[in-house]
Amino acid sequence: MSRSHTKTTAKPKERAILIGVNENSEKQFDFDSTMHELNALSKTCQLDVEMSFTQNRENIDHKYYVGKGKLDEIKAYVEHNDVDVAVTNDELTTAQSKTLNGNLNIKIIDRTQLILEIFALRARSKEGKLQVELAQLDYLLPRLQGHGRSLSRLGGGIGTRGPGETKLEMDRRHIRTRMNEIKHQLQTVVDHRERYRNQREQNKVYQVALVGYTNAGKSSWFNALTDAETYEKDKLFATLDPKTRQLQINDGFNMIISDTVGFIQKLPTTLIAAFKSTLEEAKGADLLLHVVDSSHKEYRTQFDTVNRILNDLDMEGIPQAIIFNKKDLCNQAIPSAAEPSVFVSARDEGDVEKVKELLYEQIQETLDYYEEHVDSSDAKRLYYLKQHTLVTELIFNEDTNQYDIKGYAKD
Repeated sequence: MSRSHTKTTAKPKERAILIGVNENSEKQFDFDSTMHELNALSKTCQLDVEMSFTQNRENIDHKYYVGKGKLDEIKAYVEHNDVDVAVTNDELTTAQSKTLNGNLNIKIIDRTQLILEIFALRARSKEGKLQVELAQLDYLLPRLQGHGRSLSRLGGGIGTRGPGETKLEMDRRHIRTRMNEIKHQLQTVVDHRERYRNQREQNKVYQVALVGYTNAGKSSWFNALTDAETYEKDKLFATLDPKTRQLQINDGFNMIISDTVGFIQKLPTTLIAAFKSTLEEAKGADLLLHVVDSSHKEYRTQFDTVNRILNDLDMEGIPQAIIFNKKDLCNQAIPSAAEPSVFVSARDEGDVEKVKELLYEQIQETLDYYEEHVDSSDAKRLYYLKQHTLVTELIFNEDTNQYDIKGYAKD
């Protein structure tokens, strides 16, 4: 009996160099951590990173991105090494991209394109795919002119995947038409979600949103708390589509919990706009559960980045509780925060109970205290209070034939 051998050939990875400018005027971000992130983003896009070039400057060069001397150094490296693509740590203007491309004669990808690429690979639902396409077109539109030469040299690989690849030849009018079509389709989804949200508001359903840096473990906690099968992976931007589930605590109190897209330093503005609907769930929340990867050496920077983006989205007023996650991988000091927090691992069943206790305590803090006396015959009212309010005491009074109830409720 003969066996047939099937030969599988792995597609060779594109070889990349990273280029970053540390602006003295830019104090908002930690430069080293953004470069580490650029490396991780590149690897997520299946790039083989060979070398990093960084430069300290007062400001980014308007024409070359880096200074002329640094550009010559990069050019010499590219000429003597097999490099397919240069990835920059900032979003480039059309002029910068064109000049770099003309000088280095290789494909130029900026941080925004890299993130868009990952989003194109990760989006699963129709809505997610539409949002990625909208962001890609929004990015492409102002850069269409003068990109002809560099786009014709792409030849597949990074920057040509996902919903954007067939759009490169379109003129501005076609792109604008397509963008309007997508916005119209997305508006239908947003309206649909808005109706659901209004219904939940009318029914006074309590809403919790998981927020946090990308890869902090939000989906792990979403799964642990709801027994759901959300896509959970040690990858950047694993969750792109808004997931919402019902969760019950305290023997009856029903609430809605949502998983959201992960945040990142220098998150492109086009993406904040395009993925606004995934964050809309979080905007309507009564409580934010902020998941932090406590094993990451830059966890404090990540923590601050998420809070800054929440600020930008006018969400700083929503009460927040912190889940310092990945306790099992943490080998640094126990983290602390001004807000109520727990130090846990999603892999520990006992820790799931700790997070539920934190939830219980914080929900109580955000609700209004009430006392009510319900006739023993009024089963409907009793059932409503157990489902829609956080009952802390329920005693049957034989003298009055009533239930004396204490608890916490919305409004």
